[in-house]
Amino acid sequence: MLARRLIACLDVRDGQVVKGVHFEHVRAAGDPAALSARYSTEGIDEIVMLDITATQESRSTLIATVRAVADQTFIPLAVGGGIRSLDDARAVLDAGADKVSINSAALQDPSLITAIARVYGSQAVIVAIDAKTGRRADLQVRQETFQVFSRAGTTAEPRDAVSWAREAEQRGAGEILLTSIDRDGTRSGFDCELTAAVSTAVQIPVIASGGAGEPDDFTEVFTRGCADAALAASVFHFSEHSVRDVKQHLRAAGVPVRLDW
Repeated sequence: MLARRLIACLDVRDGQVVKGVHFEHVRAAGDPAALSARYSTEGIDEIVMLDITATQESRSTLIATVRAVADQTFIPLAVGGGIRSLDDARAVLDAGADKVSINSAALQDPSLITAIARVYGSQAVIVAIDAKTGRRADLQVRQETFQVFSRAGTTAEPRDAVSWAREAEQRGAGEILLTSIDRDGTRSGFDCELTAAVSTAVQIPVIASGGAGEPDDFTEVFTRGCADAALAASVFHFSEHSVRDVKQHLRAAGVPVRLDW
């Protein structure tokens, strides 16, 4: 069985890492380069850096910040936010990123997934899906739905997370970064129903995001949620649980992880 990955998320606004709840009410969490250096030594498997206001401000990712983070990172680095074209992806990868994460731009023009994958390979393309869980009231048997949102969770899209993940895979995505907007920043646990629905529908790795609070939350999303990787921010940024502690907890629970110490 492949080792499950722990990923630290750096949500960056105005050059600083921030963290909020349900994509709102953000507070400062530190310097992105300094946090990257810390995580590289603590045993995190990968880092995802998201420029969370780039799309809403209609601008490209801050390349200087990408370079600063890449200089401090000796593990895979994915960068998202404001990547709307092949040229945007090229600039981020040239600045030191190993992967790009695309969200709103992929929804607007799904051919962008294929364009980047053809040049850099599917392993360099993450399609990020932000979703909320609802229920179909028009059915006799209650059925959960997973509606996709774009533009940092502000715009509802006429798409279901499961079908969109399948399409993204078919178009060349190498991974899915799946965020539960309902759980984001709440530390109430990952949305395992959402994660399992997407993970079992595609053959590519799914990164679960939104809701990490306790080590048991990671165990649950890797087992019940069928995730290949789990992403967290607050729990690591504010040193509530160390990467080492979470990995040891996972190993004790029988979940395979990499131990780099």
